[in-house]
Amino acid sequence: MAIDQDSFEVMLATIQDFISKRLAPAENIVEETDEVPTDIIEEMKTMGLFGLSIPEEYGGIGLSMSQECAVAFKFGQTAMAFRSAFVTNVGIGSQGILMDGTDEQKREILPRVASGELIMSFALTEPDAGSDAASLRTRAERDGDDYVLNGSKRFITNAPRAGAFTLMARTGGPGANGISAFIVPANTPGLSLGKPHKKMGQRGTTTCDVFLDNARLPATSIIGGVPGQGFKTAMKVLDRGRLHLSALACGIAQRVLNESVAYARERKQFGQRIGDFQLVQAMLADSQAELYAGWSMVQDCARRYDAKPAGKSNPDVSMRAACAKMFCTEMVGRVADRGVQIHGGAGYMNETKVERIYRDVRLMRLYEGTTQIQQIVIGRALMRD
Repeated sequence: MAIDQDSFEVMLATIQDFISKRLAPAENIVEETDEVPTDIIEEMKTMGLFGLSIPEEYGGIGLSMSQECAVAFKFGQTAMAFRSAFVTNVGIGSQGILMDGTDEQKREILPRVASGELIMSFALTEPDAGSDAASLRTRAERDGDDYVLNGSKRFITNAPRAGAFTLMARTGGPGANGISAFIVPANTPGLSLGKPHKKMGQRGTTTCDVFLDNARLPATSIIGGVPGQGFKTAMKVLDRGRLHLSALACGIAQRVLNESVAYARERKQFGQRIGDFQLVQAMLADSQAELYAGWSMVQDCARRYDAKPAGKSNPDVSMRAACAKMFCTEMVGRVADRGVQIHGGAGYMNETKVERIYRDVRLMRLYEGTTQIQQIVIGRALMRD
């Protein structure tokens, strides 16, 4: 059950205050140092942000999808690194265990995740398996009561911070049915990390490769205890993740629009505010209309997500989540581009917020399924229906 709306409104107001007073002033620090200050991460743990989507029975807050989207929208209005510090715990890192894990796995793992004691990462992508996740090559060979894992994972968010991974490996033959999901502690012998990646944007977020060299795990490490269900688990997890990202994109678009309107009101050319020129107003209007459309999509799909049975997939919801992810992440790219254009030369300077945001949002069209993958998901769903 989600928390009641009155309690949620209080929580949302607290988050807004935290973003305004603590996170916004620290944005430049994150950009300069490429890391989120430790004291801010500890504050986020105290606020319960690491357990937003984990049920209260496991120590979390238990937000519904609609409520989680509202929080993501708020966090879109500050540097993306702050949300990234806890998002794998909220979403793809823990949701597979929540949806398909055994009772013992839930009891053992989820309370530590909710408190922030344990940072979980989601390890699916590989050097030769990104969009084509069903072709992953990391293998898990049965050896008595254990599995021995060999392979590598690429671009794994929060891997340098992670205490454990939800990791996909092949336990059977080719295709999706041969994939299993494992809970892999970061201190497992044979598991090692590559160097942190240097990225175009999203400074303060951490990603690196993960290597497995004869990493041995007990068979009980398989999520749900049943091999061959990992791909289905991953796809269910991605529905929620895609909606979260869609809401985040809308929040970022709102931040860009706010920055652009403020600049258009104060910047003068030819003796008047640039916001009084109709062509500038047209760019602002296009951004507002697209943001409104995207946020409406997110809210509608989130309500549908909340209405389906917990932990169960729904093809219609999956298709609509793909629609929202495709539209909103493309939309925020256009809004960010217009924001730079409205700022003119200042928009190309790194002391301007829209310059950072322009770089940050480019990744949103790539992770958790590229725009082209969303198109395939939507098209196949329509043909199947």
